[in-house]
Amino acid sequence: MKRSKHRGHKEDRNGDEPAVLETENLDRQGMFMGGGLDLDTISVASVTAVTTNVSNKRSKPDIKMEPSSGRPVDYQVSVTVIEARQLIGLNMDPMVCVEIGEDKKYTSMKESTNCPYYNEYFVFDFHVPPDVMFDKILKLSVIHSKNLLRSGTLVGTFKLDVGTIYTQPEHQFYHKWALLSDPDDITAGCKGYVKCDVAVVAKGDTIKTPHKANESDEDDIEGNLLIPEGVPAERQWARYYLKIYRAEGLPRMNTSIMANVKKAFIGENKDLVDPYVQVQFAGQKGKTSVQKSCYEPIWNEQIVFTEMFPPLCKRMKIQLRDSDKVNDVAIGTHFLDLRKISNDGDKGFLPTLGPAWVNMYGSTRTYSLMDEYQELNEGLGEGVSFRARLLISLGVEILDPSSPEVASSTEAQVEGVPNISETATGKVEEFFLFGSFLEATMIDRKIGDKPINFEVTIGYYGNEMDGIVQTKTKGKRGGGDGDEEETELIHNSSEEEMDDDGDLTSVATTPPMKPVITDRNYFHLPYFERKPCIYIKSWWQDQRRRLYNANIIDNIAYKLEDGLNDVQEIIKTEKSYPERRLRGVLEELSHGCSQFLALANKDQNQSGKTKLDRERLKLCMSEVEAIGQQAKAMRSQVKKSTVRDKIKLAQNFLSKLRFLADEPQHSIPDVFIWMISNGKRIAYARVPSKDILYSSIDEERGKECGKVKTIFLRIPGKKGFGPAGWTVQSKIEIYLWLGLNRQRKDYLSGLPNGFEENKLSKGPGMPCSPPISLTYMMKQIFQLRVHMYQARSLFAADSTGLSDPFARVFFSTQSQVTEVLAETLCPTWDQLLVFENVELFGEANELRDDPPIIVIEIYDQDTVGKADFMGRTFAKPVVKMADEHYGPPRFPPQLEYYQIYRGNCTAGEMLAAFELLQIGPNGKADLPPIDGPTDMDRGPLLPVPLGIRPVLSKYRIEVLFWGLRDLKRVNLAQVDRPRVDIECAGKGVQSALIPNYKKNPNFSTLVKWFEVDLPENELLHPPLNIRVVDCRAFGRYTLVGSNAVTSLRKFIYRATDKQANNWSSNTTGKNRRKEPHVQIQFDDINKQNHVVKVYLLIICYLSEEIIVVSMESDPAFKKMDTVVKLDSCSDAVVKVEDDDKDGKGKKKKRKKGDETEEEELDESMLDWWSKYFASIETLTEALKAQEAALSDSEDKDDADITDGGDIKPDDSPVKGTKRGKGKKKKMTFDPFEKKKPKLDELKVYPKELESEFDNFEDWLHSFNLFRGKAGDDDDQNAADEDRIVGKFKGSMCMYKVSDDLPRDMNFDSNMGMFQNIPHNDPINVLVRIYVIRATDLHPADINGKADPYIAIKLGKTEIKDKENYISKQLNPLFGKSFDVEATFPMDSTLTVSIYDWDLVGTDDLIGETKLDLENRFYSKHRATCGLACNYAIHGYNVWRDPLKPTQILAKLCKDGKLDGPHYGPGGRVKVENRVFMAQTEIEDENGLKKQTDEHLALTVLKHWEDIPRVGCKLAPEHVETRPLLHPDKPGIEQGRIEMWVDMFPKDMTAPGPALDISPRKPKKFELRVIIWNTDEVVLEDDDIFTGEKSSDIFVRGWLKGQQEDKQDTDVHYHSITGEGNFNWRFVYPFDYLMAEEKIVISKKESMFAWDETEYKIPARLNLQVWDADHFSADDFLGAIELDLNRFPRGAKTPKQCTIEMVTNEAEMPCVSIFKQKRIKGWWPFVARNEDDEFELTGKVEAELHLLTGEEAEKSPVGEGRNEPEPLEKPNRPDTSLLWFLTPFKAIKQLVCTQYKWLTIKIVTALLLLAMLALFLYSMPGYMIKKMLGA
Repeated sequence: MKRSKHRGHKEDRNGDEPAVLETENLDRQGMFMGGGLDLDTISVASVTAVTTNVSNKRSKPDIKMEPSSGRPVDYQVSVTVIEARQLIGLNMDPMVCVEIGEDKKYTSMKESTNCPYYNEYFVFDFHVPPDVMFDKILKLSVIHSKNLLRSGTLVGTFKLDVGTIYTQPEHQFYHKWALLSDPDDITAGCKGYVKCDVAVVAKGDTIKTPHKANESDEDDIEGNLLIPEGVPAERQWARYYLKIYRAEGLPRMNTSIMANVKKAFIGENKDLVDPYVQVQFAGQKGKTSVQKSCYEPIWNEQIVFTEMFPPLCKRMKIQLRDSDKVNDVAIGTHFLDLRKISNDGDKGFLPTLGPAWVNMYGSTRTYSLMDEYQELNEGLGEGVSFRARLLISLGVEILDPSSPEVASSTEAQVEGVPNISETATGKVEEFFLFGSFLEATMIDRKIGDKPINFEVTIGYYGNEMDGIVQTKTKGKRGGGDGDEEETELIHNSSEEEMDDDGDLTSVATTPPMKPVITDRNYFHLPYFERKPCIYIKSWWQDQRRRLYNANIIDNIAYKLEDGLNDVQEIIKTEKSYPERRLRGVLEELSHGCSQFLALANKDQNQSGKTKLDRERLKLCMSEVEAIGQQAKAMRSQVKKSTVRDKIKLAQNFLSKLRFLADEPQHSIPDVFIWMISNGKRIAYARVPSKDILYSSIDEERGKECGKVKTIFLRIPGKKGFGPAGWTVQSKIEIYLWLGLNRQRKDYLSGLPNGFEENKLSKGPGMPCSPPISLTYMMKQIFQLRVHMYQARSLFAADSTGLSDPFARVFFSTQSQVTEVLAETLCPTWDQLLVFENVELFGEANELRDDPPIIVIEIYDQDTVGKADFMGRTFAKPVVKMADEHYGPPRFPPQLEYYQIYRGNCTAGEMLAAFELLQIGPNGKADLPPIDGPTDMDRGPLLPVPLGIRPVLSKYRIEVLFWGLRDLKRVNLAQVDRPRVDIECAGKGVQSALIPNYKKNPNFSTLVKWFEVDLPENELLHPPLNIRVVDCRAFGRYTLVGSNAVTSLRKFIYRATDKQANNWSSNTTGKNRRKEPHVQIQFDDINKQNHVVKVYLLIICYLSEEIIVVSMESDPAFKKMDTVVKLDSCSDAVVKVEDDDKDGKGKKKKRKKGDETEEEELDESMLDWWSKYFASIETLTEALKAQEAALSDSEDKDDADITDGGDIKPDDSPVKGTKRGKGKKKKMTFDPFEKKKPKLDELKVYPKELESEFDNFEDWLHSFNLFRGKAGDDDDQNAADEDRIVGKFKGSMCMYKVSDDLPRDMNFDSNMGMFQNIPHNDPINVLVRIYVIRATDLHPADINGKADPYIAIKLGKTEIKDKENYISKQLNPLFGKSFDVEATFPMDSTLTVSIYDWDLVGTDDLIGETKLDLENRFYSKHRATCGLACNYAIHGYNVWRDPLKPTQILAKLCKDGKLDGPHYGPGGRVKVENRVFMAQTEIEDENGLKKQTDEHLALTVLKHWEDIPRVGCKLAPEHVETRPLLHPDKPGIEQGRIEMWVDMFPKDMTAPGPALDISPRKPKKFELRVIIWNTDEVVLEDDDIFTGEKSSDIFVRGWLKGQQEDKQDTDVHYHSITGEGNFNWRFVYPFDYLMAEEKIVISKKESMFAWDETEYKIPARLNLQVWDADHFSADDFLGAIELDLNRFPRGAKTPKQCTIEMVTNEAEMPCVSIFKQKRIKGWWPFVARNEDDEFELTGKVEAELHLLTGEEAEKSPVGEGRNEPEPLEKPNRPDTSLLWFLTPFKAIKQLVCTQYKWLTIKIVTALLLLAMLALFLYSMPGYMIKKMLGA
């Protein structure tokens, strides 16, 4: 089985199981190696021949053993909440809550603002399986005024699932705005926006943070919403209706022992399961009702979710659960992936599904109290058995929020739905499954030797061990009388259970059989010529069309994948014409697509067709058609040069086809095969039913249908993880066929021929039944020859870091082993294993085309205990029949590489060949002879024969021994006298001994060599082993560590260019002509921004030709490198760089017409930071340009894109920066661009410097030494980190001995090919480390912050800058430099760490980064001190290297034996045969001009890579960004640090003082705001006495972040018109950083804080207008926030002041107070009304005046109207005592208008009271009178 044939399980998925998020970029990760990942793409050079499967009798086996979906992985989710805007609500105190799953974290609370600025960073760490992680919901909510006592009110929330973030490019959203909505009121609309960064990192991912840019471009909220590509910005609310009709086939769940007791007493027999369905979606849960004691529950209910559409949560989790008083358990889980049941294209459709059955899989159906596989039922891991099936349908309806009947809450609702007809899901048909076991070998001996049988089940049919639950429809299906018991449990129903047609319904298990020993690890079952069979009848809805369509697409995808693998093999093995094969593949693809279109549309009228079926058919048709057309078009464009790009595009087709093939509506459940030993289930395999489904049309047939498949059984559940799951439980060869019962006639046709059927004996007159076993009459005898040559890069299984490998080869029921080779990871066995008398059943010609597979397992021999498993691979032998000739082209077979797998990981490669020779009638005489053992010392072992072993030739390998570094202790003893042994193909050389490792770890003898015979074919070269041993006393040797260099290709010396140094890696020297090359460079020629014409005359020295080049340069393309090729074969290139690099950054004289005011660049103002910020801006622009270029390149696939397009996305923009930038400018040219003052810049690398310069391994390579067992982790790299015990530094060079090697005059024969490399004697160096800042540090304290400081370690020197820690900051600005003296080679690794300062206890490490200084120091790229872009002797860009450019150039020319430099007149210099030009004057501090050659020399150095022979890019002045890592969390970034390192040898001139990069001190400013007047302020109060509307106005103001300094004016009482006069002054002193445009505030966070924390906050002035109340709280009326850097210019009069100034700020003319200094005008106050819209609530006339700290001290002013410089009192109409002065008017107002009715009521009441009083008063007297009759 060749490597290109291996498959993952991904294709076998029927979508039901561990739903791995199948997005392409997830599959890329090593962790999801459940499949999808074809390891071909990663493996080293695989030399597999391109083979195809000739016959159709066998299908391909699957090599990866381990299920990967349920294994926990490390994840880190980081969320930065930057700010919120447009929050709905008046004068709120908002805080943001970030919630993932159960974890909640809160930001701090910001007072009285609707646009709070937080900039807080949160990190969540998880260790869970991928499925669980990606289904977690990330929820951002804004809460208003939460404190200890009250929970606060929710303003709005936003949620999305983690999987959506992970599928983004770079796994992150950066600087995006999340739109908040209110879950309780869906009619409300947007509640505000939160700006945040969200990133998800799995172990081993690297996150690329875009450089922190200026924040102006992200103010466009609508354009930067936090939603994935392709989701519309305006999302609507929608209802998701999930209807749940019924379930069937539930397993027995006798959960309580009580049930059995009850049954014994009362005798009633109830179904012991109370099922209900629970659905989770977008963070909400809904449940159906519980159906008591029922195996076939019918719910007919629907669960309604209300959520935005399209949802940002991709999966709906549907779980069938059993209700129980103690705890409910899951019976099975199904995930609905909404992406698979909807389509967002133009002709797309909303999510829809069904009504359709979905199958649920999980643990075995046997019931045990403690179900060990319970998590399988929760949907984690691959289900090992059918659990139940559920009839559901899903629909989505978009809501119209304005309609009145829409319920406003988003709670899940449950409602009833009408019953559904039986036939809605299709007509029930009888299906027939047949299987035959042809072989069962490699049965793990741990199982024991009890009898073993196999059981096959499909759904709930065929399961005889656990008792069958007969479904009630069974009677009707069979056409019986239907009056059987509703559900009876038939325990172990007898095999002779008869069906009505006299046929057996099923024989689902093979007869038990005792296993026979194969070897010490495995048994096999002695089937020989009698092969047991099984067959099962089952009844399912007939939905074959779905599966057929999926199969057609699947088959197209398989062919495409195989073809692409072939093409990649051809490229990898450097065979010719890969483009022809690719054209063939595309041809086949377009043919396959057209076939799909012809077939897919058949039988349209089938019953049970759902809306999703129709829509998916349309979608598949259009997509497949498009793919077919594109493939056709692409075929004609495939050229040799474009093969790789086209393969990439074809890979996209492949992932699209895979997506389309995955059918979300299931029909027939998957088939499970279980191995049962002594009644106990041991191991299983799962075969998707569509793969074995029969159709009369070839394309529609499943790929395994009617074929013999090799299946490896696996251990179920968690136990299958790790090493336990790697041993084969059993290897079976099985033949499977599934189809309708009526299609049964040729179900045996795919079996190998030559058998007789054995049936169960039946009475006469019975119709024929399927066979229960087959007896083979024909058998062939073969001899198998296995040529095991060698293996490489094997797994390290012993603590020494090596292994003692041997291979065990299995074929049929035999096995043999190779010899054990001690202590190596790259064994060369060179051994022939012969298997005699192999019996194979079937016809000879079938076996020739399709022999069984050979399994090779590699083990590590241990002195005690069992051998450790190291990996496994498969192979197919080349077969020779007795009547064929043994000779070319097929024989003798070629050696090929086979990929070895250990679990899902690659674990090396094996080089071998296999031949299977038929023994004819004459016996073995006809076979080709085996050459006997030639070397007697190997005993009876046979070597690989001559025709097969590779052709060898003599090579010489020279080894450069430089030194050893960082050796760790071995067995607690330090390494003292190490030596290096190099070995390759049995020969080798030893280095000199290092006498004292501590004193000097370098070798005294630098170069040694040895000669060795190696294969001619470079791909077959054996690895080279490096081993370091420590020589102890008494002649003992201890192995310290080892390394195997698998590929020697990069060390092969190819003598093409005779003058080149061998280690000059970048000389290709292919088509050198002998004329000299001329290259002329112009720097700094154009000083004006005008068009420059440069006429350039090149007169070649041999007066060969005269070339005149005219260059036109246009100022719009500023930074562009214009390159003009002169003639295809000459290398003369003319470069014109028209940067106006003036060296001094002075502004040119402006013409009058220039409108923008740009400040003059003041030399004294500029410092290193100006340069840094300018460079970062350049970097962000370059990255943007690069993105633009990339998106362009995707748009127009085939057009050759300009140079900007070839920058890889992960590459820092070095190669293409300037060009890319020029290109960008061309596209968007705006007038501001040119006005940017020109600063000298440095190069900011967004990654480590090493990755830019190939690890500085231009001639000195580092080889990591490993020791100890390799980890059994999925992700081996992380485990390897811990195994590194040191480094060997050196290099190799290999060449064929025959070569006539060039010898220079001064060739040093001791040094061999390593001429003129420096000495390795100890050297003293001054190392100067500059640390600028750290970003995104991992929080170390409980409050979610850290107090970082720097620690530096180099050799014995340790510096901890503890006293300068920065309080509570995750993005600290350090700006520090440290000088350390070091001696190479002893102190060569520099560690820069960031620690978190703690008041109590030890400080915690946040993260660290390690730099190898030695390679940098010796590299030809001269990384000791970066070259500045200009030479200056004073100012911010002063030259820091002790050597001037001229000295550096002279030294480089001398070292490279170059001719030059020759400085000529007119500012030109010639080196070798290139001429460069530059200016020749320099200005000193006093402004005097002097002549100098430094600019010339620097120009040459900047273009050193163009110098022939020795040229290479020299490191520029730079800042590198290095990831910080923590040893406990390998592979997960803990933040980044920006820094650079300079190194100066002590024996040279001493360098000047270190650059001052200490952070800029914020500048003191004072903002004075005078509030003159207000107008049109809304009137809030009604006057008691006068009844007029009025307001008691005052204005409040503060600078953002300084709420505690808020200042209020006095109150203007009783304003009737909304006018107020104040003449009141606010004074705000603040500290401001001009470069970052931020205010710096230092304050204590709380009473208990130890020290002040520094915050950086945008400069924004808040003004609010209030209505003062005496007794109740003041009323808020309106506010405005002015960004001091960019706010609308105030209106001249109140009339011109409109609400537009706030709502339409972008179009208004804007000013900056920092430029304007003083501004006066009217600004509007706004607030939101009930409909959440802005309304104007007043206008304010204010004057803003900005002064620097010094100016403010000189002219102080008072606050309010106080001295000094008091403001005059405002002239207010004194209305406050009005009623007192005009009493009658006031009374009239009171009585007649305001309290009219009250007055009338009071008067009437008084009259009534008077009458009553009079009545009571006069009553007694009157009575007496009456009585006495007076």
